[in-house]
Amino acid sequence: MRPLTPLGMATLGSGLIAITYGLARFVFGLFLPAIREEMVISPSMAGVIGALPFLSFVVAILAAPWSTRRAGVRATAVSAAGLAAVGLLTIAYAPVPLLLAVGVLTCGISTGLSSPVMAEAVHRVIPSALRGRVNATINAGTSLGIALAMPAVLVWADAWRSAYTGFAALAALGALAALLFLPRGNRLATASWSRSEAPQASRTQWLGVIRLSGLAGLMGCVSAAYWVFAPDAVITGGGLLPRQTAWMWLAVGLGGLTGAGAGDLISRFGPALSHAAGLMVMAAAIALLAVAPGHFPLALASAALFGAGYMTLTGFYLVRSTQIMVDAPSLGPVLPLLATSVGQVAGSPLAGGLIGKEGHGTTFLLFAGLGLAVALLSGWLREDREASPRLTQGQA
Repeated sequence: MRPLTPLGMATLGSGLIAITYGLARFVFGLFLPAIREEMVISPSMAGVIGALPFLSFVVAILAAPWSTRRAGVRATAVSAAGLAAVGLLTIAYAPVPLLLAVGVLTCGISTGLSSPVMAEAVHRVIPSALRGRVNATINAGTSLGIALAMPAVLVWADAWRSAYTGFAALAALGALAALLFLPRGNRLATASWSRSEAPQASRTQWLGVIRLSGLAGLMGCVSAAYWVFAPDAVITGGGLLPRQTAWMWLAVGLGGLTGAGAGDLISRFGPALSHAAGLMVMAAAIALLAVAPGHFPLALASAALFGAGYMTLTGFYLVRSTQIMVDAPSLGPVLPLLATSVGQVAGSPLAGGLIGKEGHGTTFLLFAGLGLAVALLSGWLREDREASPRLTQGQA
């Protein structure tokens, strides 16, 4: 089979990310009001369930580089999409909150596997000059998955089980596409680094990734309130209709497409300024929803801003980490994406608990303030400057 072109890899990769991130992970908040009503789930319990995909993501992303080396790019990608299908189908037919939680947990595993394996696939297939752009485009696939939820909610506003059944079918198609088009390879061919090569990463490179990961964890915490509770906020706190939240998620998806420019943003403005700008946009989005949850046009503006800020930041972490760990592309994103998920694991139940006590408005303002505080910490990234991203032989 002929190797994928950059456009082909970007298309296939963004489709898989749309399934594993957009549909299997982040769309849950959109259907949460209907799920809560049918299953009688409290805000605190919803926060705990909302944290589960982030928790399983932590475990899966740690295993993803090992899986990619041992099983290969194709098998790992097929597994990611297949697990998304299983998790989505479990959610669709869950009779009780416990099985709902199992389905959500399974979806998180699929998400954790997908980013490292796609970074490895890009490293193997795409010329180095185009990798940053292709990786950022693939990462923006999350927005496509979120946007797909919009017609699903319009058609199945209260029939969330039917929507999740349709999502599971799309995930199965994604697994088939990965099987047909991604490079096969054995464990040696797919490994861009081996156990003996990994320690060659320099101290400067590890410090750069650790700084990046610390900021990613804080950003994940900030974002959790919006992903899980934004639809609940505009329905419960603002009086909007469930169908209107579909348009919000479409705005999140369309706004998030700007994240495809994360690589170019880093090249033009540098890591520190790019990161601070993303955090400020996201904080503004959260604050806007806090002050006007019942104003539909402002809710749409908030959603678009949130999508732009969040997807730019996740694209930033992906691209920057692969620039730092260029010879270990399946390892590079692990720590930043892991940290993002850890932050979301902490942020989701925290937001749920605060909402139960203080309400949506106060909670969202507090999270927006935290976002601005994290933006001020972006100066940490100035220390990364133009240090060579490539690992060299003998580098200590």
